[in-house]
Amino acid sequence: MFVPFYSAMSLAFESGNVIGLRMMKMMSGGSGSHDEAHLMVSEKINAMLEASVSLMTGGTASSVVERYREHVAANAKRLSH
Repeated sequence: MFVPFYSAMSLAFESGNVIGLRMMKMMSGGSGSHDEAHLMVSEKINAMLEASVSLMTGGTASSVVERYREHVAANAKRLSH
């Protein structure tokens, strides 16, 4: 019963961390900040499309949240290095 709640709360906290990392990168300036802004927007669009297809083909809200967490974890890893 609490697993979907835990996953959603984890996603919220993990996303906040990635937002902070992205803001630091964009505030540093340079071409990397411009590229990061474009990447951020394209990732949002792709994630929305992926979630829509998943739900339309029988996926659950929990599976969508877990997939978002995978994307967020990949971004956290990329931005931390």
